[in-house]
Amino acid sequence: MFELTRRNNNHVNPYNPFREMEELERAFFSNPFGSIFGNSSLAEFNTDVTDEGDHYLLEADLPGFDKKDITLDINGDILTVHAERHSKVEEKDKKDKVIRMERSYGSYSRQYDISGVKADEIKAKYDNGVLKLTLPKKEETLPASKRLEIE
Repeated sequence: MFELTRRNNNHVNPYNPFREMEELERAFFSNPFGSIFGNSSLAEFNTDVTDEGDHYLLEADLPGFDKKDITLDINGDILTVHAERHSKVEEKDKKDKVIRMERSYGSYSRQYDISGVKADEIKAKYDNGVLKLTLPKKEETLPASKRLEIE
């Protein structure tokens, strides 16, 4: 299962001595740390947060993760969503059989400010690679009005 590269032999490109440098520059600025830190396409998973009136709905795309590898931690007013994917090629015997590996493995996390949320009532569900968090809003309390006496 090798990757096949399709080539168009009908089109002849004029010689450009700077083509390789331009391609290197384009690759670097589109993904500056991709070659150092691996594939950065999952370095930060994508989320949507919507206001549903009485609660917020946070949906995070975490395809390919097992539910047991996702943790939700609350520390003060910060919710941390952490997911870890383990490589299937950790054994030396299997490593010699791999021809190409493009899927990312590692640890991914994001943090969210939940100061306006009832932290003890958060509900989480993980289904088909999507983590859904229901974040009930705190009741807004208006400051009590007060009349000051003039001395």
